[in-house]
Amino acid sequence: MLTRRGFAACALCAVAGFAATGAEAQTPGIKRTVLTQTDGPADGYVTINARVEIEPNAVVGRHTHPGVESAYLLDGAIELSVDGQGTRPVRPGDAFVIPRDTPHAAKNGPATTTLAATYIVEKGKPLASPA
Repeated sequence: MLTRRGFAACALCAVAGFAATGAEAQTPGIKRTVLTQTDGPADGYVTINARVEIEPNAVVGRHTHPGVESAYLLDGAIELSVDGQGTRPVRPGDAFVIPRDTPHAAKNGPATTTLAATYIVEKGKPLASPA
C-alpha cells in the first residue's frame, strides 16, 4: 500500500530523478542546476557538479543515488537523516558524503538553503530514486 508519505517521496524523486545526462532537475521546493558534467572517473560513470537550492521549510523525501553524493552547505541549514548514521544538523561550512545506494532525507529550515553538490553516478541511471 502506498502511503501519502511514500507517494510524496516517489513523486519527489520521480521529478528529481532525471537520468545522469546533464539535464536540470526541478522538483517542487528544490532546484538543481547542473554546473558541469564530465564522463568518469571510470567507464560507465559521470561526474556532475550542481548548485542545489532548497526552499524554506521544504522536506526532501527518502531517496538514494546510483553513486556517491558529496555536498558542501553554503547558506541556510538542514536536518540530514542518513540510514545508519542518524539525523544531524548541517550548517554553513559543513560538508557531507552519502555513500552509494544509501537512503537519506532532509528537512530544510526557515531560510533558503544552498549547497554545492557533486554526484559521481552510473551514467544513464536516474540521479535519484525513492527509498
